[in-house]
Amino acid sequence: MADVEVTVATDAEAAAQLVAERLAEQARAGGHVVLTGGSTPRRAYELAAELEPDWSRVELWWGDERCVAPADARSNFGMAKAALLDRLAQPPRALHRMRGELGPAAGAEAYEGELDGLEAFDLLLLGLGPDGHVASLFPNQPTLAERERRAVGAEARLEPYVDRITLTLPMLRRARELLFLVAGEDKAEAVARALAGEPSPATPGSLVRAELGPTRAVLDRAAAGAL
Repeated sequence: MADVEVTVATDAEAAAQLVAERLAEQARAGGHVVLTGGSTPRRAYELAAELEPDWSRVELWWGDERCVAPADARSNFGMAKAALLDRLAQPPRALHRMRGELGPAAGAEAYEGELDGLEAFDLLLLGLGPDGHVASLFPNQPTLAERERRAVGAEARLEPYVDRITLTLPMLRRARELLFLVAGEDKAEAVARALAGEPSPATPGSLVRAELGPTRAVLDRAAAGAL
């Protein structure tokens, strides 16, 4: 794991706290930050809002989104709004929401327009699925081979079975810091493959490393159990 700096926290709450501290630090520094979905990131967002209520120096992006309305319970944006945005005293200077309600093709095309002129992300947060997927890039899918586009539509390969919009591998790699946040025993084998195994399309997480800075992972003990 020479290419990934790993920190193991005692439990999911402690892992969320560490990532919240990093998010708050980036909020103070400013720049372009990419958020992800999931229950552990949700807690990190809640804690980050407490640590730093002023996010006015930051522009927020999303790594992927379900093709639902922003108020839908399945929306990654909706989760971040409730956990982070609604708790801030000063909102981000810009929100770049993936418009899932447009559908996978039109939504991805619209996000490509949003990304025009962006040189790099300053901090990109990712989770990891039990199958090794990141964002909505699923194992052995054609989306992993995309090298020209920055955002594409994707078919769901796990619940909820709704179409997705996702950043592509080249765009996920265009980061000055990439930070995995993973908790839970059910993720342990995927963590081992993604962080310590050979790069493989069978484990998309193994294919994502920051090109412009460090790649880090914050894990709870359960998720780190197979390393």
